[in-house]
Amino acid sequence: MSWTATVVTLFPEMFPGPLGQSLAGRGLEQGLWRCETRDLRPYGLGRHNAVDDTPFGGGAGMVMRPDVIDAALNDAKRADGAPCVYMTPRGRPLSQTDVRRYAAGPGVTVLCGRYEGVDERVLEAHEIEEVSIGDYVLSGGETAALVLLDACVRLLPGVMGSADSGVEESFSDGLLEYPHYTRPAEWNGRAAPDVLLSGNHAAIAKWRREQSERVTRERRPDLWAARSADSSATGRETPAATPRTGADCGTRHQGGPHTGAPSHLSTSSVQEGFPI
Repeated sequence: MSWTATVVTLFPEMFPGPLGQSLAGRGLEQGLWRCETRDLRPYGLGRHNAVDDTPFGGGAGMVMRPDVIDAALNDAKRADGAPCVYMTPRGRPLSQTDVRRYAAGPGVTVLCGRYEGVDERVLEAHEIEEVSIGDYVLSGGETAALVLLDACVRLLPGVMGSADSGVEESFSDGLLEYPHYTRPAEWNGRAAPDVLLSGNHAAIAKWRREQSERVTRERRPDLWAARSADSSATGRETPAATPRTGADCGTRHQGGPHTGAPSHLSTSSVQEGFPI
């Protein structure tokens, strides 16, 4: 059976949403993955199918009822052991390691909250993983669920076309991704780095590695520190990041004779996807 995303939500019409387009959409059409929704509203109580109630202890907003969520999750429960994830700002930060784990399994069930959140008891009863996509608050979990599913789907076999497409992306080895350049070789007085036009694959690989280390050290010192700590624990040395220079970063002005495209680059090497 294909990798399956089951989304428990008050707004099933939001899915697959943007995941029905581009590479993910083609994968959906080809049966490489499936997207199912479970509408919470029919499980609501009373004439208006209420799914929420006032919080014990007082306070603003409403809380989604545990009995309503429980009934929906029981119907959505899968025999394949797929993990159930609740998108919430208080959850652990979503990492590429999490994404790879979800993508390697049979799929994932995602609970999308609304209002002030979900009654704690149902989260405990179903042993739901609480996951956050960042330190900010959204109107509901649906948008966050789309982020999670997009990250997973693009790793599924056949979706991106090439098995190597995700190998050198940000976080794939604990580093952020290196800068990218394409035609024209010179643009607005800014030239692409000479090394990328050289055809020397060993030098290109070395440059990209150095740039990944530099970008990670400058923009995500937490990742760099964690990587350094891991290297120390395993006895492996973390190479020092190369200092930033204009030539390294392709920002030199009027430098070099490169007016055409290098022969070793082709448009077929360009892959969709913008890791963040």
